[in-house]
Amino acid sequence: MSDPERAPDGGRSADSVVTPADVEAAGDRIADVVHRTPLDRSTTFAELSGAASVGLKLENAQRTGSFKIRGAYNLMSQLPPETLERGVVASSAGNHAQGVALAGRLLGADATIVVPEVTPAAKIEATRGYGAEVVVEGDIYERSYERALELAEREGREFVHPFDDERIIAGQGTVALELLEQYPEVDTALVAVGGGGLISGIATVLKDRDPDVRVIGVQPEGAFHAKPSLEGDEIHELSEVDTAAEGIADTRLLERTFAVVRERVDDVVAVSDREMSVAVTLLAERAKTVAEAAGAAPLAALLSGAVDVEGEHVAVVVSGGNANLTGHAELVRTGLLELGRYAEVRLSVADWPTAVGRVADAVESRGAELDALERARRTRADDPNRTPVRLGIEGSGPDHLGDVLDALADVAGVEVVDRALADEPADATARSPD
Repeated sequence: MSDPERAPDGGRSADSVVTPADVEAAGDRIADVVHRTPLDRSTTFAELSGAASVGLKLENAQRTGSFKIRGAYNLMSQLPPETLERGVVASSAGNHAQGVALAGRLLGADATIVVPEVTPAAKIEATRGYGAEVVVEGDIYERSYERALELAEREGREFVHPFDDERIIAGQGTVALELLEQYPEVDTALVAVGGGGLISGIATVLKDRDPDVRVIGVQPEGAFHAKPSLEGDEIHELSEVDTAAEGIADTRLLERTFAVVRERVDDVVAVSDREMSVAVTLLAERAKTVAEAAGAAPLAALLSGAVDVEGEHVAVVVSGGNANLTGHAELVRTGLLELGRYAEVRLSVADWPTAVGRVADAVESRGAELDALERARRTRADDPNRTPVRLGIEGSGPDHLGDVLDALADVAGVEVVDRALADEPADATARSPD
C-alpha cells in the first residue's frame, strides 16, 4: 500500500508538505493583515522579451516591503498563546526579519532576529522599527541560522523558519491566489528562489489550477543550488555564495521545499548580478517601482533570454523592494553601464575651476545628464600643471555618449584621458524602451 507521505522514490511527497487547501486557509487567516498587492501590466517588458504580455506582481508594495509577512503571520497566528508569550526567534537576510517582527507586534509576541553581516542597514533598522531585537552575527546566512537555532533552544522559544515550514509555504502561496484573480491568462510564472518557500507556495496553487502553467525559478549565478538539486534528485548545498542579491543568497533548499520544488517547479535558471542590475534599473525607469536585486531577479531572467517566453503571458513576481538608497543607486548605475547609457570619464583640464563651466556646457548642449563632476585623485601619470577631473555622464545610449565625449575633446583646455564606457550593452535591453 502506498504511503501518501512519500513520493514514489521514497522521498517526501509535495502533498505531505502543502496542499492548495492549506494555501486557501492561509489566505483566510491573513486577509485582514496583508495588502492585496497590485498587478502591473508592462507593454515595454513584453516588447523587449517577445512575450504576449507581462504582468508584474508587485510584492515590493506589500507591508514590510516584501511577501514575507504572508508566511510569518500565517505561522505565528497559529501558535498557542503560551508560545507567543515566550516569544519567537528567527534568522533572516532581512525581509523575513521584518515579516516576523511585524507579525510579533500584531500578535503581542517578542521577537529576536539573527541577521548576517551583509544585511543592508535599511532592513535592520526597519526590523528594529517593528519592535524586534536584532542580533547581527555570521558572515553568511547559514551562520546566522545556526546561531538563531541555538538561541531558540537555550531560551525555550519558537523558531520561525524563513522557508522550510508548511505554514510559511502556505502563507507565501497566497501570492498566487491573488495572481490568478488578477492575471488568469498566465502561461509562465517567474519566481526568485532562495530557500524555496515562495516558489513552493506559488507552484502549489498554479499547478493545481492548470498543470500546464510553467513555474520557473530564478537564482543568482553566485547562489545557484536549486538546479543541481533537481538534476541530482537530492539537496545540493553550496559551500559559499557570492551575489549582490542578499535576499536570495541561501546555500540550499531543505526537506520541505525540496519535496515541493522537485514535483511542482518546471525549471530553475541563473542570472548574473549585472543582469539583475539592469532589471533593477528598468523597473525604476519604466515601472516606477523600487526593487532590491533579489526582487528583480525574475525580470532579469525574462529580459536576458534565460527563459523562452515568445508569445506567452508571463507573470513576474517582484518579491521585495527593501534596498538601501545608496545600494539601489549603485545597482542603477551598474545597470546603466550595462545598457551603454552611462560613462565614467577622466579628464585632464587646464585653468581649474573656470573650466568646469565649459565642461558642463559641453555635456548639457548634447542633451546628456551630468551625474558627477569632481576633482579626481592625482596619480604619477597626471600632468602636474593640469587638474585631473572625474565625470559621470548619463545618455540615451552608446552613440549618444560617444558624441558627448567627442564634444568634450573639443573643449579648450580639456583632454579626455580615459573613457570607461561599458563594452557592450546588455543584449535583451539594448533598445531604449519607449
